[in-house]
Amino acid sequence: MALVDLLNVSKNFEAQKILCNVDFHLDEGERVALIGKNGSGKSTLMKIIDKTIPPDSGEVIIKSGIKIKRLLQTPKFKGNLTVREAIENELTEFKEAYERYVKLSEEFAKNPSKQLESDLDKLSKFLDFHNAWNLDDRIERVLQEFDLKKYENKNINLLSGGEQRRVALASLLLQKPDVLLLDEPTNHLDVYMTEFLEEMLLKEKFTFIVVSHDRYFIDRVATRVVELENCKLRSFKGGYADYLRQKEELLKAKEKEFENELRLLKREEEWLRRGVKARLKRNEGRKKRVLELREKVKQDKSEIRKIEMQLKRELFAKQEEKINKQKIMFEIENLNKSIGNKLLIKDFTTRILQKDKIAIVGKNGSGKSTLLKILIGEEKPDSGIIKIGENVKVGYLDQRKSMLDDNKDLIETFCPNGGDHVNVRGRNMHVYGYLREFLFPPEYLTKKIGVLSGGEKTRVALALLFTKDFDVLILDEPTNDLDIPTINILEEYLIDFNGSVIFVSHDRYFVDKITKKLFIFKGDGIIEESYIPYTEYLEIEKELKLLEELDTKKEKTEKKVKKTKKQKKLSYKEQKELEELPKLIEELELTIAEIEECLTNPECYNEKGLTTLSAELEEIKKLYEEKVERYLELEEKKEELEN
Repeated sequence: MALVDLLNVSKNFEAQKILCNVDFHLDEGERVALIGKNGSGKSTLMKIIDKTIPPDSGEVIIKSGIKIKRLLQTPKFKGNLTVREAIENELTEFKEAYERYVKLSEEFAKNPSKQLESDLDKLSKFLDFHNAWNLDDRIERVLQEFDLKKYENKNINLLSGGEQRRVALASLLLQKPDVLLLDEPTNHLDVYMTEFLEEMLLKEKFTFIVVSHDRYFIDRVATRVVELENCKLRSFKGGYADYLRQKEELLKAKEKEFENELRLLKREEEWLRRGVKARLKRNEGRKKRVLELREKVKQDKSEIRKIEMQLKRELFAKQEEKINKQKIMFEIENLNKSIGNKLLIKDFTTRILQKDKIAIVGKNGSGKSTLLKILIGEEKPDSGIIKIGENVKVGYLDQRKSMLDDNKDLIETFCPNGGDHVNVRGRNMHVYGYLREFLFPPEYLTKKIGVLSGGEKTRVALALLFTKDFDVLILDEPTNDLDIPTINILEEYLIDFNGSVIFVSHDRYFVDKITKKLFIFKGDGIIEESYIPYTEYLEIEKELKLLEELDTKKEKTEKKVKKTKKQKKLSYKEQKELEELPKLIEELELTIAEIEECLTNPECYNEKGLTTLSAELEEIKKLYEEKVERYLELEEKKEELEN
C-alpha cells in the first residue's frame, strides 16, 4: 500500500536543476536508502515529501491521515526543557491514548457496548503500531543506548549539537511515525549506538527514507536503494551490496548499448559524408537523428566512464604492504592521560610505522580524539614518552577544519603563492582538474571557504591535505558530512598514500576497507591493538559478551548448588514440592488455553470483561513461568545431590 507518491515532480533553485520530472513512491514497510552526491537534492526530496517546501511542478500524493516526521540537521525543541522532558513532550499523544485505553477498559468491564469495543480496538491498534504500551521502559532504554542517561536532567540547550541530534533521534524512534525521514542519522553515533538504531528500525518495522553515507548501515536496513544523479532517480532493489551488483550489471548493459549506438552512428555518419543533400526536406529528419545520436553517444560514454570510476573506487582492492625496514613514525612508551577524574589512556605502548593504516575505534567519549591531539602535540600526556621519527611531517584534519581560512577562496587556498597549478603525489595538476576529482564544479574556484557547507569544507580540507608533502596523515572523523562518492575518492587516496594514516572513525565500512590495524579504546584507559577487520572484531565482542552472560548465570547456579552440597537429598518439603509441581503446571496450561480461547470469542470475553481476562491471563502466565523454572531448579538440584 503506497503511503507516498511523487508524480512528474520537478524542482529548481535559480538556474540549478535539482529534480527533473521524477516519479517516486514509498510503500508501507519499505526502507529506502537515498544516495547521491552532496547537493544533488536528497534533502530537497525529503522536504518535498514532508511538505516543508513545494515542488515547482508535478503532484505529491500523501495517504490521508498518515504522519510524516523528519530528523532535522539542527533540531528545535519547545521551551526550556531537560532532556527527559524534551523526549516526553513529544510522546504526549501516546500517553493520553494509553490512559484513555485504561479508562475505556474499565468502563467496558462494567458496561460492555459495541461502541466501546470499537474504540478499544482502535486504541489497541494505535498503541500496537507505535509500540506505546510501556513508554517509560522504552524511554529508559533509549536514554541508555544513546548515552543520554547522564544528561536526562540537564537543560537540552546546554548540550552539544551532536547530543541534541541524538535526543531528537531518540524522540522520533519512540514516536514511530507512519513515515520517518532520516537525514544522516548515524552522524554523532558510535558503532554501538548505530547497531541499536539498526535493531530498532528492523524490529519495530519502521517505514522510512534515509540519507546516509554509512554503507554497512544501508546494507543492513534498506530494502531499496534510490540513487539521485543528474536530477533523475534510479531505483535498485536490496541493500548497498545489491546496489553495487546491479550497478555493475547496468554498466555492462550500457556498454553493450553504447557499442550498438556507435555502430549505428558510424553508418549514419558515413551516409552524411557521402554528400547526400541533407538540405532537402526529406533528409532533414535523418540529419537531425544523426546529430541527436551523436550527442547521445557522447552522453552515454560519459555516463559509462562515471559508473566505471565509481565501481573501481568502491571495489578498490587493498594492496599487500611489506613492513620490513619501514621508517618509524611514532614510538610510544607507557603513555598515560586523564581528564578530570576520567582515565582515558593507561600505560599505552606501541610503534607506528611508515605504511601503517590505523583506525582508532571505541565508544564516544572514550579518549580517541585525545590520543590524536597528543600525537600532534596539541595536548600533553600526564606521563610516558612519545618519540616522533626524524624529519617526519604530520598532516592533521580536525573536526573543526581549522586548517581552512573562511576569508579565502579555493584558488587562494590551494595556490597561496599565485598561479593555478598544484602538485599532487608527484603530478603537476591544474587546480580545477584536481578539485574536479573531489566533485567541485568550476564555479566553486572563486567561492569563499566561509560560504561552503560542512561537507564541502571537509572535501576542501581533505583535498588540501593531499597537496602537501606529509609522511603521516592524522584524521578525526574524516567521513562526517561526506557523501558516498566523496568517501570513495578519499578511500582511493588513502589506500594509495605512501605514508601512514591514523584516523578516528565510527564508519565500519570505511574502517574495514582502509585499515589493517585497530587501536580499540575499551574504557578505563585500556587500548587494545588488533589486526582483524573491525566488523569481525565487533562480532567476536558480541559473542564474548554473550558467553560472559552465560558464565555469570552458570556461576550463580553453581553457588546455589554449593550451598546444598551438604545435603544428601532434597528436604521433605522440596521433595513434596517436586512431586506436586507437574500436576500444577498441567492445570495452569489448561487454564491458559481456556482464557486464550475465550479471548477469541466475543460472547465469552464480553461476559467476563476484556480487561479482566487480559490481566488474568498475564498473571497466570507469570505464575506458570515461575512454577516451570522452580520445577527445573529442583530437578537440577536433585540430580546434583544424587551425583
